[in-house]
Amino acid sequence: VQLQASGGGLVQPGGSLRLSCAAPGIVFSIYSMAWYRQAPGKQRELVATITVGGSTNYADSLKGRFLISRDNAKKTAYLQMNSLKPEDTAVYYCNAVRPGPVNHWGQGTLVTVSS
Repeated sequence: VQLQASGGGLVQPGGSLRLSCAAPGIVFSIYSMAWYRQAPGKQRELVATITVGGSTNYADSLKGRFLISRDNAKKTAYLQMNSLKPEDTAVYYCNAVRPGPVNHWGQGTLVTVSS
């Protein structure tokens, strides 16, 4: 099962993007969802998580700029990214996890922040 990440692209510093992660092949409502990112030459890092119950958590450096959400009816998770900076440039991956543990990953979507 692969998740379908989309919404990446080229944006100017200070701009916004919303990433989507569609998960049609899983029982979406029982999975916690997360976004990770991997910048060139760096390790993958956790960006944000949202639990089955809707509780959210963010990397400290991103609090206040990024917002994770989910729509169980659409089987989709979102990452709203505001006030983007060049250092936010990375491939963004979505992840679905449930106890087991069972993990599913998306293919990644590239976000480039540049003028």
